[in-house]
Amino acid sequence: MPATLDAPPVRAAGSDFAPLARQVRASGLLDRRIGYYVRAIGLNLGATAAAWAAVAWAGGSWWVVLLAVPLALLSGRTAFLGHDAGHRQIAGSAKANRLLGLLVGNLMLGMGHGWWTDKHNRHHANPNHVGKDPDVGEGVLVWTQEQAEKARGRGVFAWIGRHQARLFFPLLLLEGLNLQVNSVLYLRGRSVRDKLVEGGLFALHAAGYLALVFTLLSPGKAVVLILLHQGLFGVHLGSVFAPNHKGMVMPEPGAKLGHLQRQVLTSRNVRGGLAVDWFTGGLNYQIEHHLFPSIPRPNLRKVRPLVREHCAAVGLPYAETGLIDSYRQALAHMHEVGEPLRG
Repeated sequence: MPATLDAPPVRAAGSDFAPLARQVRASGLLDRRIGYYVRAIGLNLGATAAAWAAVAWAGGSWWVVLLAVPLALLSGRTAFLGHDAGHRQIAGSAKANRLLGLLVGNLMLGMGHGWWTDKHNRHHANPNHVGKDPDVGEGVLVWTQEQAEKARGRGVFAWIGRHQARLFFPLLLLEGLNLQVNSVLYLRGRSVRDKLVEGGLFALHAAGYLALVFTLLSPGKAVVLILLHQGLFGVHLGSVFAPNHKGMVMPEPGAKLGHLQRQVLTSRNVRGGLAVDWFTGGLNYQIEHHLFPSIPRPNLRKVRPLVREHCAAVGLPYAETGLIDSYRQALAHMHEVGEPLRG
């Protein structure tokens, strides 16, 4: 069975994190929000069905491809629910959360619950730690100047590294496809049961999605809608997660940090009110999410004052900025680490 995202253990009584953990636990904010998630899942399913009904109604016109925008946003809401299931935020049992994760991830999105949970678990354990956090591992983009040096002479990868700050958002158009491909590749090393369950749900998703689009639309419109839907979905997810850690502290190899320091120093919150909260699904409260990954997502905003106050009391910097500035900081970091490839 895939790894699960458990709440971080409370450190010894004398640690900086323990008093905050006791305070948050006493506040009741760690309690399940079953009613919220029943409404969220129901509304998401209803809105998704309505969006596809609109596709059927407008299918005779090329204007139908504009419905890729709400479809992408709704796919993002579905991904947020899969994220929460992986963190055991929704239901009380690991089995129920896994079932929800498989349904909203594998079946509805074609994105593997097992692959994502394993990857995201490693990210939460060591955020921004090169060699441990897969989100800053070697790949198409470079996250450190050492990675940039290694990319020299790699042709198109070196070119991308030189211009990665400018190319970041265009490359996100491929992120939806990237998530799906990696989800399938992950199954190669899994058990027969996982291959049958997750692989079978992948197949149902692909067959159902393609049958729906090509039944409702002519082939040309269907292809354009699929490309726009999947591309905008990738941009949406990337736009939500990119500001959270890029440009923040990257621990040196062998660095010994407590849970509070490791999560706060490597994370950045994004403020902006209800509009930003909705667009990001509440994950703009990234510091709180990393400190308490099992806290229900709608409670992140509520726990923020407790975390801010505690960080101030222990003298720990608490990074928070606006959405546009968060992108500026993340892209500035990407430009800076790509410098060796421009020399």
